[in-house]
Parts: sequence; structure tokens; C-alpha cells
Amino acid sequence: MRWVRAFRRLAPISLAVWAIVGAGCMSLDQHHMVPEPAAASLGVPGVPTELNMITLPPYAIGSPDILLIEVLTEPRESLGPGVALSPQPISGQHLVRHDGTVNLGVYGSVSVAGMTTDQAREAIRRHVFQKLKELVATTTTKGSDPQRPEQLLVVVDVIGYNSKAYYVITDGAGFGEQIYRFPFQGYETVLDALANINGLPTVGSKHHVWIARRTPHCNQPEQILEVDYVGVTQHGITATNYQILPGDRVYVRADHAFRIDGWLQKVLTPIERLMGVTLLGSSTYNSITNRRQNNNNGF
Repeated sequence: MRWVRAFRRLAPISLAVWAIVGAGCMSLDQHHMVPEPAAASLGVPGVPTELNMITLPPYAIGSPDILLIEVLTEPRESLGPGVALSPQPISGQHLVRHDGTVNLGVYGSVSVAGMTTDQAREAIRRHVFQKLKELVATTTTKGSDPQRPEQLLVVVDVIGYNSKAYYVITDGAGFGEQIYRFPFQGYETVLDALANINGLPTVGSKHHVWIARRTPHCNQPEQILEVDYVGVTQHGITATNYQILPGDRVYVRADHAFRIDGWLQKVLTPIERLMGVTLLGSSTYNSITNRRQNNNNGF
């Protein structure tokens, strides 16, 4: 009877151990497959990918972009260099401030938020020409004063794309999430986004990576684009290497085993601390009691 009872007690434990070993063998076999199998069912038709990128509309300037602005007057001689403005040249980097304007020194500020570079160039040309007319009395070189806006040579370019961004969010397996913000350049794919964080994190899952494309409110259908990480990286399949758009969230969920381990740590850690405090109190009490008994026996 004792042997039967012992067998009944050990049977569930044995089955659990064999199940874990079997799962480990299967995962080990899959791990050593070169390459690992890709997910053939993923991929959304019509969504731009690595080999099928779309041309985005002209970039709209916003805060806190950094612009390269240079304003010159027409050259005095044919094919000669442009002449710097007077009383103050305009040349160099300019930050788009929170109110959407750029500061041009003595010429004041001009609003460029929401404009393309071509529109910003025309707005700066008109603004500077008007200010030059107001400052003509203080201009040192009157011969170079432009008589019409077209005589101003204006260059505007974006050298710091800071107003548009996308995000990479990694799951910490129950211990928070890490959010990384990257400026949007216009040519990134999912692989580029993950390369910015040096690939998957230690606890990340290869089978749970997706793009959450932003929507205005919760009543609209969500656009979740699942990514076949193994197919993209090990097979070179571009069907799910989607083109990143402004505001995209690339989410990397933690592996299921790490999520379970994190949950167990959160549940068991308080119990371990409580037991540790209890054992410490008990050992302290026993030590004091034994000392008192030894002292009494000594007398």
C-alpha cells in the first residue's frame, strides 16, 4: 500500500518533468534549425514594405526642427557670389521655436510651422524684404539694397527632423516597459527601427513583434501590423518589413517564459521577504532565550 501511495504521489511530478523535458527537446530542435521556420501567413497586402515603399508628401516643418537658412542679395557682377545682407547677415542653423517661428535676428521672427521648405523660403523672402525696407536708413551698403523680393536669394533646408517621430516599445516581462523615441527620416523600416535599439532585448520574443499604427480615437478600428521577425532577419522576406510612418509604435512583447518568471518573482518576492523577516525574528528570539538559559545554568 505504501508503494502504491508513493507511486500516486510521484506520478504527476514525473509527468510534469517529462513534459518539460519534451518541450525542451522540441524547442532545442527548433533552435538548431538553420534558419528557423518563418511565419508564412503574415503580411498585409497594400501596406508599403521594404521593396514597395511609397513616396511621402513634402515634409511639413514643425517645432523643434532645425533649419539651415541663408539669405543673400543678387551678385554685383554676373556669375559672382551673392552679397551678404546688411546690417546683419542671415546664415546658419535656426531652431523652430515652440510657437512655430524662427528668429532672424534684427529682421524679427517669421512663422514657418506647417509649411514645406519651398513655402518657408517664400515666407522668409517676403518677410526679410519688408524688414529691409524698414531698415534701409541703417543699411551701410545702400547700393546692394534689393528693389524687389526676387532679388533676394534664399536657401531653406531641414537638417534636424525633430518634429516627426516614431517609437519602439519593449516589454520588460512584468517589470515595466522601455520607450525609445526616434526622429522620423522618411525611409525607415521595421528592421531599421529595431536596429536603433541594437535588436531584440534579452527578454524579447521573436514571435510577438508588431506595429501599432496610430488612430484618432478608440471608436475607429485599430491597425495592427504583425511582423515576422524570423522571416525578415533569417530569411530576408520583406513582406512584413513594413515602412515606418510618423507616429508608428513598434512593440516588442516579452517571451512567454520570461513573463511567467516575472510574474512568479512579483508574487514570491514579498513572501520570501516575509519569511526571511520571520526566520530572522525567530532566530533572534531563540538566541536570546538560549543565552538566558546558559546564564542561569552558570549560576
